[in-house]
Amino acid sequence: MKKRFATKRSFLLCSLLVLALMLGACSTGNGTNAAPEASTGTEGAGSAAKIKLSYWTGDRHDMDYMQEQVDKYNATNTDNIEVEMKVMADNYNQAVEVAFASNQAPDIFKNYDFQTYVSKGYFAPLDQLLSKDFLAKFDGLLIEDIYAKEGHVYLLPNTGQFWRLLYNVDLLEKAGYTEPPKTLDEMVEVAKKITEQGKAEGVYGFASNFKNGSGFTRPAYASGSLSSETSHEGFNYKTGEFDFGMFRDIAQSLHQMKVDGSMMPGVESLDIDPLRAQFAQGKIGMYVNHSSEPAVYSSQFPTDIRWSTALVPTKDGEHNGVTWVNASGYVGISTQSDKQEAAAKFLEYLYTLELRKDYQEKGLGLSVLPYVNEASGKPDLKGIEGFLPTKYDGIYPATPTSITETKLEGKKATDVFIEYILTSNQDLEAAIKDLNTRYNKALAAARTEGLTNIQANPSFSAKSLQGSLGQ
Repeated sequence: MKKRFATKRSFLLCSLLVLALMLGACSTGNGTNAAPEASTGTEGAGSAAKIKLSYWTGDRHDMDYMQEQVDKYNATNTDNIEVEMKVMADNYNQAVEVAFASNQAPDIFKNYDFQTYVSKGYFAPLDQLLSKDFLAKFDGLLIEDIYAKEGHVYLLPNTGQFWRLLYNVDLLEKAGYTEPPKTLDEMVEVAKKITEQGKAEGVYGFASNFKNGSGFTRPAYASGSLSSETSHEGFNYKTGEFDFGMFRDIAQSLHQMKVDGSMMPGVESLDIDPLRAQFAQGKIGMYVNHSSEPAVYSSQFPTDIRWSTALVPTKDGEHNGVTWVNASGYVGISTQSDKQEAAAKFLEYLYTLELRKDYQEKGLGLSVLPYVNEASGKPDLKGIEGFLPTKYDGIYPATPTSITETKLEGKKATDVFIEYILTSNQDLEAAIKDLNTRYNKALAAARTEGLTNIQANPSFSAKSLQGSLGQ
């Protein structure tokens, strides 16, 4: 028994050592390599002693801008606080794990896994560190299991991904259309016409990156949730059960475009960047993605084509819900930090109107915060105006989908729907019925084991989310 315990202990120590070595890949905002180090400095040590905070993030797209803001804070704050920002390499979550295991956790760090970080006790409750006046800025947005848990706030919303149908204006006009489709049937028709007009030149009406599950979830979460008053991610909030019938219409439309030959050949193995490259070359009429695309077509795949955006089509053109906005929490404060009050002051700085307004206007990200959107001008980035928050964008309550899938037997919903879309011999109704049975069985198991406390909410209506982020 002692030998087995010693072996397990050695394995754990070796694992922690490997993860610690991985942290050597961390980099500061200016690109120099540095291994993780414990925070130094002591609060209240006098005017000469700096209160040093470590700040970790995995975001690269804005690291130059954020380093400038950190430098500005270090030079201007009157609390004697000095922040060191580290932009992590890959394996961010593993780096956080080993940092907490070795008592070297950063004082403030970016969230990428709310449920895990909260359940393991990594985040300190912000409601005990921030004033009520400051938290009032986020009234109505602090959704349970996304930003809050069991009466405490651990994260605050910041920016979000807003989903749209992107389309090539010239290809639509050439096919005889002056505006984008509003219904799914119209989308199928437009894709077919574009393909008929351009197939000889390698032009196709529609594409999606079916190499992975997001090839389905990108259009499905946008269209399905905008269509439904009750559901998101296949979960019906009113009944507290899964019902994947919410994706029936979008799945049938995607399947029909494949049958019609309107899908770009090879979508089975298409990833998002090759798709973007083809769109930038004028070879794709339409696809669905989020608000990172303007930056992509400004720098990664510069293009001269005329492209625009629209709300993703629904079955009948009606909007019974909202388009899902992916808006996870921004940064949290470590429970291991002995400088939490200083970290809270830096967090408040990250939410100042001046910073957040400038961040949005530079096109680095679109805010989900009303006080930012009301004050911000049009972002300085071509095409971003089509992604700005509308009445039909919203943040949904958490669903138990990912937790349920840890108990699921058989194929996941995304795999089942992609198989249906790309093949011609699948029974969609039978597939939906099987998914509902398997997911609800797994959900019951997850609830029994205490893995989720999400229950039915008979009063839920997605229409109540309309107008929460914009008009």
